[in-house]
Amino acid sequence: MLVLRHQLLVLQRRVGKPTFTDIDRAILAGLLHHLPKDRLRHLLLLVRPETILHWRRELLRRRHAATCVPRRRGRPRTLRPIRAMVLRLARENASWGYRRIHGELAALGIKVAASTVWEILREHGIPPAPERQNTTWADFLRSQAKALLACL
Repeated sequence: MLVLRHQLLVLQRRVGKPTFTDIDRAILAGLLHHLPKDRLRHLLLLVRPETILHWRRELLRRRHAATCVPRRRGRPRTLRPIRAMVLRLARENASWGYRRIHGELAALGIKVAASTVWEILREHGIPPAPERQNTTWADFLRSQAKALLACL
């Protein structure tokens, strides 16, 4: 042991400050963390015992950070079929606003907030119901075709 310590002292004088890779730090921290702090002080090491303990804490923090992946925050996204249903109802029923669409979805058993319906319409560039309700004569005649034919 004395010969190894002396050789280490000679190498420390010859070579400047050693550089450690992450693997070197992990190995040293893993091997030496079981020893008490006062025992570490009596060992002839290339770094201070506090540095070894710091490396150990960093190693544990990184391992913990890798296993604890942060979850998404906030409200979960609305499912695609629900979004498609909202858009279909808005396109097929120009006079319906977001509250009416919300009510129809609730009647179908689909739980979604009225504000979510409003957000979906806004994201897809669908204006509020009063602005969509511009009915042309062609639209009117198309929607009332059966009634007009029945009158003839």
